[in-house]
Amino acid sequence: MKSFLTFSPTLSNSAATPFSCYFLSHQSIILRKTSRHMLAAKSLQSPNFLSRISVMHSLVNSAKPSNRDRIRSMYTEAASMSGEIHVIVGPMFAGKTTTLLRRIKLESSNGRNVAIIKSNKDTRYALDSIVTHDGEKLPCWPLVDLSSFRQRLGPEAYDKLEVIGIDEAQFFEDLYDFCSKAADHDGKTIIVAGLDGDYLRRSFGGVLDIIPIADSVTKLTARCELCGERAFFTLRKTEETETELIAGAEVYMPVCRKHYVSGQVVKVAARTVLESQKVQCSSIL
Repeated sequence: MKSFLTFSPTLSNSAATPFSCYFLSHQSIILRKTSRHMLAAKSLQSPNFLSRISVMHSLVNSAKPSNRDRIRSMYTEAASMSGEIHVIVGPMFAGKTTTLLRRIKLESSNGRNVAIIKSNKDTRYALDSIVTHDGEKLPCWPLVDLSSFRQRLGPEAYDKLEVIGIDEAQFFEDLYDFCSKAADHDGKTIIVAGLDGDYLRRSFGGVLDIIPIADSVTKLTARCELCGERAFFTLRKTEETETELIAGAEVYMPVCRKHYVSGQVVKVAARTVLESQKVQCSSIL
């Protein structure tokens, strides 16, 4: 307990019941409830930026002169720790990895410390590199989960890190927890690239879960292999039904809405014909 000040009574429903504010460390301010009125505490926790500014302004004004500079510096330090989250989504062959690498290279050329993570499930081109379909590559950290990244990299190296790229983000179950902590509390800039939907156009992994906490979302499109129009969806050409089937152009192709629907119809019709033929063959035997 370093020091004490009385919270401005104008922020409470009752002028006779102030709040107590304690400095517990150089990073945190804790409000102690001295009455049942918690409007000030709620205002500090509010996502509304102007509300927080108003409360901090009142804290500064009601503090002793010797404490005011300290409150201001604490608030400035907390604000400067805020990071960013940028999400890149789209179907397969839309250039998500290419866009991710371009942005990571730009950050690196601007003098920022960068690192790239991908799921160790993706071994199509190389295990320890991010590789685009065009052959462009950068070294990366292949991981089972994102929560192990800080330990694998080392706490000191992690603290110096400024930008983290995540490729094939749909394969990480802890994507939301990692991104929110890294951006909100560690001050990192996170650039996420992944599929927003699977081959059935359903939400894939946790990519869509982080959109509410993202600073920006970029939706890329490919070119439909059947007509050349903009492709928003990924069509699986084979009969496998598992959600996670890591493959390339031999299994998937980008298609427009019309050819996604017609392609699914053709696949269902072909499956029906094949199944009826199997039934006929078994009956003859």
